[in-house]
Amino acid sequence: MTALTAPLSTASSESAVKRTLYLVGGLLALVVFLTPLLWSVFRSVQPNAAIIGEQAGSFWQLTGENFAGLVSADLVRAVGNSLVVSVASAVLTAVVATMAGYGFARFRFRGVLVLFGLVVVTMMVPFQAILTPLYLQLNAMRLTDSLLGLVLFYTTVNLPFGVFVMRNAFASVPRELEDSAHVDGAGTVRIIVSVLRPLIVPGAATAALYAFLASWTEFLGALTFLTRQELYTLPVALVNVQQGAYGEVNFGFLVAGAVVAMIPCVVLYIALQRFYVSGLASGAVKG
Repeated sequence: MTALTAPLSTASSESAVKRTLYLVGGLLALVVFLTPLLWSVFRSVQPNAAIIGEQAGSFWQLTGENFAGLVSADLVRAVGNSLVVSVASAVLTAVVATMAGYGFARFRFRGVLVLFGLVVVTMMVPFQAILTPLYLQLNAMRLTDSLLGLVLFYTTVNLPFGVFVMRNAFASVPRELEDSAHVDGAGTVRIIVSVLRPLIVPGAATAALYAFLASWTEFLGALTFLTRQELYTLPVALVNVQQGAYGEVNFGFLVAGAVVAMIPCVVLYIALQRFYVSGLASGAVKG
């Protein structure tokens, strides 16, 4: 009896140690990631003089003047522009990546692996390297200084990752499901929408979330393609709002704007976290 209980007690002690290590590691990760966010929120409700340390004893002086200044500076319009551009880019990227991913995963034609390899290689090219030819192309199409042109630019930049994720998502789905649907008379579009949709939602959500986050926080492309102030997105508008007299940086406005920009990212990531993890895990499928 003693010989049987000894291994059980050893296993239970090992599991307790593992749970403790997981708990300690999780708490440390929580502190590392949560502390900067909370610190930014706290700083956003302090006056600029307290942030830069000009007023002694004003550390706990809290105010909402930073957010009021952003509203008076018409930053609400910039937030709306960023939402329109980011949501449109996310939706367009998810739709196009789904169609391309299905083609790479299911259709067999000469050079399919080469084409998919080229798509993957483009993920390694920074968009700054092709910013000039993209600007010339959009200018020739009369899409510069336009939110539509910015949406097309962000979609182009985010498509390679989306195609990579969706191709692997479709590759992880058994072909027998499609064969059964074909026997029942369903077409390709009907199969994707009705049969495969529940299985590829994590991949599509991952592509859309990635495109949204990349578009929401992007600065250089928006600064290059937009010149009218009423079309500025949030990152570009913050550059103008943060400047005080004689070019002095208003850190209160800057931190408050960063908190505003942070809110949609945090909410979306928490809401789509399970889809995001599942979508990235589909990349481990060999296909």
